[in-house]
Amino acid sequence: MHVLLELNIVPCTFLKRLNRFVALVEVDGEERKALVTNTGRLEEFMVPGRKAFCTPKTGGKTDFVLVAFEDLGGKGAIIDTRTQARAFERALELGLVPWLRDCRIKRKEVTVGKSRLDYLFECPEGEVYAEMKSAVLRGGNKGEYAMYPDCPSVRGQKHIGELIELSRAGKRAMIFFIGAMPGVERFRPYDVGDPKIVRLLREADKVGVEIHALGISLLPDGRIILERPSLEIEL
Repeated sequence: MHVLLELNIVPCTFLKRLNRFVALVEVDGEERKALVTNTGRLEEFMVPGRKAFCTPKTGGKTDFVLVAFEDLGGKGAIIDTRTQARAFERALELGLVPWLRDCRIKRKEVTVGKSRLDYLFECPEGEVYAEMKSAVLRGGNKGEYAMYPDCPSVRGQKHIGELIELSRAGKRAMIFFIGAMPGVERFRPYDVGDPKIVRLLREADKVGVEIHALGISLLPDGRIILERPSLEIEL
């Protein structure tokens, strides 16, 4: 088990989502506001009364960040996209990402066309333009799939389109998914969430865009662990 991060976790109870970016949670018997960084619907997790995990924050209109929801085996499914990114970056730094072996982050928030991609990596074979997406929708008969997206995403469509154009121009392009739930083994796109993204991912695969995924989860004591450095991809 590889520990990637250690968070100052505060147990909380989810009450309701007030808007896209703010949730109402209960901490020590008091109602408090928590920042939500994930713009997905997250309907399987955002159930009133569900146990969750928050971290304290200072400044702004919220007191906490809603990081994860209790899931299989008491572990947390991590919905916070900033935590997902930090965990991925730590795994990369530790050399635990097999599909980015000996690579480093050259730049973040790279402008490509009319979009901004999350990363530009410097690898032994050259540069790699990459976009990271959060896959926190569980699927499959045994819950073994991490899926994306859970709702239509015009932004996601644009990103995949830019990656397709980069690949067609001869550049190395990649999209990878953070399966941030305990026990997931595979990734697949969710066609009910956004059929266009499913079609774009299949097109991306055909033109050479690399598609990868990894699995992480949160332990109740605040440790974020790498569960699987590479999930099987099914398109």
